[in-house]
Amino acid sequence: MSERKNEYFMKNTLHKKKPASAESIARMADNGKDVSRFFTNSGRMMKLIQRVNVDFTAPMLEELERHARELNISRQAVIKTLIRQGLDQRHLARASRPRVKRS
Repeated sequence: MSERKNEYFMKNTLHKKKPASAESIARMADNGKDVSRFFTNSGRMMKLIQRVNVDFTAPMLEELERHARELNISRQAVIKTLIRQGLDQRHLARASRPRVKRS
């Protein structure tokens, strides 16, 4: 009986399907097939990432590198964080300014 039990459990583990790749889901959607079963709406949409090139002076780059080492994070993470903080600060400053009515 134990052999039979093991055989039953082995069959169940062998027939599990791999999750579909994004490419295969896209292909099915392009072919007009219903792909709604692949989406649970439990995730979040990722915004498009666009690469940019930025030039830094050598001293500024050294300062960014030093800051990244101190925080034990990548230089890119430092740059993104500082830019986000600057944009947030600018947004808050604009929001707190009194509005001037123009005639």
